[in-house]
Amino acid sequence: MIEVNWLLFVGASLVLILTPGQDMILVMSRSVAQGAVAGLATATGVCSGLVVHTALAALGLGAVIRASAWLYLGLQIGGALYLAHLGLQLLRVPDQPLAMTSAAPQRPARMFLDGALSNVCNPKIAVFYLAFLPQFVAPGASHATASLFALGLAFALLALLVKGPIGLGAAALSGWLRAHPRSLVWLFRCSGVVLLGLGAQLMLQRPL
Repeated sequence: MIEVNWLLFVGASLVLILTPGQDMILVMSRSVAQGAVAGLATATGVCSGLVVHTALAALGLGAVIRASAWLYLGLQIGGALYLAHLGLQLLRVPDQPLAMTSAAPQRPARMFLDGALSNVCNPKIAVFYLAFLPQFVAPGASHATASLFALGLAFALLALLVKGPIGLGAAALSGWLRAHPRSLVWLFRCSGVVLLGLGAQLMLQRPL
């Protein structure tokens, strides 16, 4: 049985996926430089890389959640503080336009691989998974590893459902961003406030 708080997880995940970051900029820049197919290939690669982190996080955290309520509490507090840290970083974005770089022409297969490797080789993604996923599994869950794996796969699927359309429509979006150069800065800052609130909510939530 999968013991997961799905409602809270989906809401929190969508907030985080929509928050601007390295993956979002990579997908948008590829789409702007080489078209919608390039953006979609990159987005698919990025989300595929999340599956690797899912397996590592599930295998490493499943035993911890089953073994100790105190260790689970430590993960919960650490995860909430990490989300708050991300929020503060977004609030401190410099007060200047954020440029998206172009990429040299590449085949879709290569862009898929680049997107996957950008996630697999990013230690910040591993830390994020270790901090985020345990928040939604019941302490002492008898099927903690399976629950974590299901959460990670669901997060990757949600990411693809969000980043895929962004990859397809980034050319039009980039035109709007160039006409409103400060809009992305304010998007970062608003996302930072949301992450701070999400971290507080996860800190205060009761065990399932």
